[in-house]
Amino acid sequence: MAEQDNWIDALRAELGDALETVTEAYDEVTVDIRPESWREAAEKLRDAFGFEILIDLCGVDYLEYGQDEWGTESATNTGFSRGVEAATSGRFTFDDAPEDSLWDGPRFTVAVQLLSIQHNRRLRMRAWLADDEFPEIESLVEVWASANWFEREAFDLFGILFSGHPDLRRILTDYGFVGHPFRKDFPLVGHVEMRYDAEQARVVYQPVTIEPRVLVPKVIRDDHRYSEGQKPGEGAENA
Repeated sequence: MAEQDNWIDALRAELGDALETVTEAYDEVTVDIRPESWREAAEKLRDAFGFEILIDLCGVDYLEYGQDEWGTESATNTGFSRGVEAATSGRFTFDDAPEDSLWDGPRFTVAVQLLSIQHNRRLRMRAWLADDEFPEIESLVEVWASANWFEREAFDLFGILFSGHPDLRRILTDYGFVGHPFRKDFPLVGHVEMRYDAEQARVVYQPVTIEPRVLVPKVIRDDHRYSEGQKPGEGAENA
């Protein structure tokens, strides 16, 4: 524990004003970095603390964080219908999406998972971005080459710009795709659909024809193989 404390104190001292907060929870360490010091902090973590590997980089959209359409922790014997109140923008278009949200902090963040083999340590580095239509932060490609495709993915799916990236273009969606599908205000059914047109002998795009909907909710339920009051493992020969 003392060694862990010493390492965290060294982090605070080395990162200085670039550091906003350090959080220790569930045996994980997260450092929140000021966006303007993103690359500078990354270089210090690589050179001074031996985090030589960037394992993952992703974007996060906190729009409507903590808000859902399914207020349940149990299952019913009749199932769920989709006749619930539309509380999240995944079932709306951009124009009529609700504006209320339980989250009052910055909407977007970039999170990086780092690994130090020489010290056998892991670290999460995170930056909260300005609430712009296209939030921007420095690229880490020249610090860790593995950030290249991860940053392209975050740009494609969340619309986060990475200044200084050598080839920032979409990586998963189709040519001419409109919008960023992992943003919370992007309709779950999308905006357009594609089909093969026999008369034109090619694939064509058209406005989406299915109704916006929510996914099947995640519920907590007892294993149906066991009778009421029976513990898992009891009567397994009859399962």
